[in-house]
Amino acid sequence: MNFRIGVGYDVHRLEPGYDLWLGGLKVEHSKGSVGHSDGDVLIHAICDAMLGAAALRDIGYHFPDNDPLLKGVDSKLLLKKTLAIVSNAGYAIGNIDSTICLQQPKIKDLIPLMQQALEAILSLEAGTLSVKATTTERLGFVGRAEGVSAYAVVLLYKKVR
Repeated sequence: MNFRIGVGYDVHRLEPGYDLWLGGLKVEHSKGSVGHSDGDVLIHAICDAMLGAAALRDIGYHFPDNDPLLKGVDSKLLLKKTLAIVSNAGYAIGNIDSTICLQQPKIKDLIPLMQQALEAILSLEAGTLSVKATTTERLGFVGRAEGVSAYAVVLLYKKVR
């Protein structure tokens, strides 16, 4: 079996007046992600990891932030399209491990819902996708609540034809 591993990373500035989308869920908070799309940093990191594992460039290549058709787009749609791109290249997802770095709000109670939402979009079995959360102990832009970041690692395998 041909295995491929990809790593994704994304970051968005946090500001009042925007919605905070994480893992396909709208999270109640006084600040939200600033981005060309809905700014879902977790989904963007997962997309980048998937594309990287398949050696298909990155999310910005496939969904450029200067495309007016993508202004405000729901990142769940980008994830579905990324799955199609990777699948058309002959790959399937083995598993996904991800981490959200966010000082506030605390999101531990939302993690199971994020996992369920993302597994449903990607047609994955329960337990195939992991979401973890951490703070940066008040260090850096995340610790000062200026931004949010996410990391993802994806294992792809070549589908048998």
